Amino acid sequence: MAAKVHPNVAAAPQPPCISSIVSQQQQQEEEPPVVLTVWRKSLLFNCHGFTVFDAKGNLAFRLDCYDATSSRRADLVLMDAAGKPLLTIRRKRLSLYDSWIIYDGDGAATATATPLLSVRRHRRVGLRASKAIAHVTPLSSSLPLPEAYVVEGSYGRRSCAVRDARGDAVAEVRRKESVGDDVFRLVAQPRLGAPLAMAIVIAIDEMFRGGSSLLRRTCSA
Repeated sequence: MAAKVHPNVAAAPQPPCISSIVSQQQQQEEEPPVVLTVWRKSLLFNCHGFTVFDAKGNLAFRLDCYDATSSRRADLVLMDAAGKPLLTIRRKRLSLYDSWIIYDGDGAATATATPLLSVRRHRRVGLRASKAIAHVTPLSSSLPLPEAYVVEGSYGRRSCAVRDARGDAVAEVRRKESVGDDVFRLVAQPRLGAPLAMAIVIAIDEMFRGGSSLLRRTCSA
């Protein structure tokens, strides 16, 4: 199955750390979007998670979770190809909504981890129709993201987008033909960046994956 998703599974160049990615985003407005192939499966034996390939078929990101009856940590850690933690996705406790916080680096390794984004499931009010499924709010002044964003569409159909106040997409999930729902494309604009876009997708996946949440498993960094 891995070869069908992308041929160069063994290739694993190390991407830059999240801090350098954030510092470069303001200079990337004219750069083309990053196109990734996301596989909702870990390459490790007896693991669950995500494996993400770049446009050349090289491993870009990974998230690996082992099966377990109890979790040693309630975090999901997005890593680069070499296993270095980039971002931590953590469910917000005592929240009236299904909310997740995205932290810089390994949020469980330090009590001073910087919160970057909040991802909150959309709450329908009355009978008013809405395309929104979630809302993304910047939490750090270090991010070149001055406004809140809305996620619209259907994640279940692998057709949704993170949009700014003008309606422009900063990230899009697109169906990839002939490979099923577990493999799809993620298109990330430079001003958001591929790591943050993937972290938002992980949070959205947790919101809409039903009873098979990765937080019921042990996460490996």
